[in-house]
Amino acid sequence: MSIELHPTSEIQRGRIAYRRRQTIRSVLLAALSTAVVGALLAFAVTGAPGWDRVKQSFFSPEVAWRYLPEILDGLWLNVRLLVVCATLALALGLLIATLRTLRGPVFFPVRALATGYTYTFRGLPLIIVIYLMAFGIPGLRLQGTPGVLVLGGAALVVTYGAYLAEVFRAGIESVHPSQLAAARSLGLTYRQTMRHVVLPQAIRRVAPPLLNDTVALQKDVGLVSLAGPIDAVRAAQIGVAQDANYTPYIVAGVLFVLLALPLIGVTDWVTLRAARRQSAGS
Repeated sequence: MSIELHPTSEIQRGRIAYRRRQTIRSVLLAALSTAVVGALLAFAVTGAPGWDRVKQSFFSPEVAWRYLPEILDGLWLNVRLLVVCATLALALGLLIATLRTLRGPVFFPVRALATGYTYTFRGLPLIIVIYLMAFGIPGLRLQGTPGVLVLGGAALVVTYGAYLAEVFRAGIESVHPSQLAAARSLGLTYRQTMRHVVLPQAIRRVAPPLLNDTVALQKDVGLVSLAGPIDAVRAAQIGVAQDANYTPYIVAGVLFVLLALPLIGVTDWVTLRAARRQSAGS
């Protein structure tokens, strides 16, 4: 025999039903308005005088299917590069942020170097960093110089490491100093305080901007094509050069969007969860 501890009243059931009807109504209105706007945009674009030429130059199904396998092979390189570069950039950003929070005059040179690094690579355009590392370092003719793919990935790591360092530093500084003082009063060392008290809270608070930077990195991995590796963008460029048709670029762009959708969904979910947790705490 089951006993209902908290029976639902008629008024509460009515409120739940009303909210459900309002949600369904909002979804239907949003879908209808989206369909209307989409139809108007499609009519405006397809009714333009030069639509036939644009359709043939950018949206040719034959060209798309012809170069899709090569672009997919190149996209697999982008995915692997994204995983490696994101991991290394997060580690580098966390290290730089930790170095910038060191206290005491003896650590001033370390803080100065970390600050100079973040200022420099946040100000340099990523394309220039890729050119410097992918073509400048091989020009030194040093033994053991890695290939352009590794150098292009290194350019992504050092650039995004600077941005992520500032995100981590903001999270570290958001932890109230009283928590550090309490941890030190309990006998924890600075390293133990950072590891067990500060960093867990800091990373949780800045998880949404970290994921946003990861989405941005997912797009920018296509810039390694400037160094020469045949990724999705380079494969599309080869197709454009062979057929004098821009459809391969559209194919590569669609694949990048599909690749970003899961990351964007996770980012939105984490952001919403953090907002709910903050509102519940307040």
